[in-house]
Amino acid sequence: MKDRILIIGSCGQIGTELTIALRKQHGAENVIASDIHAPQPGSGNDIQLDVLDHEQIEKIVKECGITQIYLLAAMLSANGEQNSDAAWKLNVQSLLSVLKIAKEQKLDKIFWPSSIAVFGPDSPRYNCPQQTRIEPNTVYGISKRTGEYWCSYYFEKHGVDVRSLRFPGLISYTAPPGGGTTDYAVDIFHQALEKQAYTCFLEEDTCLPMMYMPDAIRATLELMNTPKEKIHIRTSYNLAGMSFAPCDLAAAIRKYIPELKMTYRPDSRQAIANGWPASIRDDQARKEWGWNPEYNLKSMTADMLQKLSKIKGMTIPETISQQGDFPDFPIDNHIFAKAH
Repeated sequence: MKDRILIIGSCGQIGTELTIALRKQHGAENVIASDIHAPQPGSGNDIQLDVLDHEQIEKIVKECGITQIYLLAAMLSANGEQNSDAAWKLNVQSLLSVLKIAKEQKLDKIFWPSSIAVFGPDSPRYNCPQQTRIEPNTVYGISKRTGEYWCSYYFEKHGVDVRSLRFPGLISYTAPPGGGTTDYAVDIFHQALEKQAYTCFLEEDTCLPMMYMPDAIRATLELMNTPKEKIHIRTSYNLAGMSFAPCDLAAAIRKYIPELKMTYRPDSRQAIANGWPASIRDDQARKEWGWNPEYNLKSMTADMLQKLSKIKGMTIPETISQQGDFPDFPIDNHIFAKAH
């Protein structure tokens, strides 16, 4: 029997690329992409779906023979602080609805992303481990931590095979910023190519865990393809890629666009970032299902500039093909070397 997959939130930052990857793996006919927005040519979503409409989701699951759900719809950190009630409802109620349907319809697997936002000011600043003091101080972080407990509960009490990753800040060339605290790391590439200038909403030395989207998509697929008996964390796995600050990213981009001018004007998102770790450990993901990131700051920067240049129809900076000669930043967060 073939897997039949429903993606909820297919037009978001993760969903845009995950939809393509899942269709490549399972066949386009077996992957139904949905989003709150009505389908548009080239959008990637097949149907319009409100994640808070329990009956509609249940109907689709039954009629389409769905065996797996990837629940990606969420309100991110910065937007969540501006509308806490809506963020809580969207982030928590949607998960409870999907978990209930998975239980009643006996679905095979559920994927739901958590975030480094679950950590708080009292969590270790560097090399933050899987098990530690976790006291989030944002609506987004609180909702994600609550969701982790619900995932574990439904697995332990009802046998729902729900799997999750604590994503760091994600960087992608296929989707615009979505209201997150780490979104500067996406917008800076657009502004560097178009204006050779960027005003950052974080302080220049605010170091945070980050990941290039191809690694995030691969991690999701690897986790979901791992045999059930090898999955030992039923809240959410720490996932690490690289760690850097805005000044680090600006320096990497200047290897290709020397004219880039940076201005720093911290806003309310600075307080959110101050409560998150600068780097995290992902020992258990590496040990239990073989996780290992492929991209670091150098390779991610070159690929982002190359891909965005093509999308925008711009001349690709010649230096991109040379890959630069600056040293790599540490991809292994176990030996995080750059302190700020």
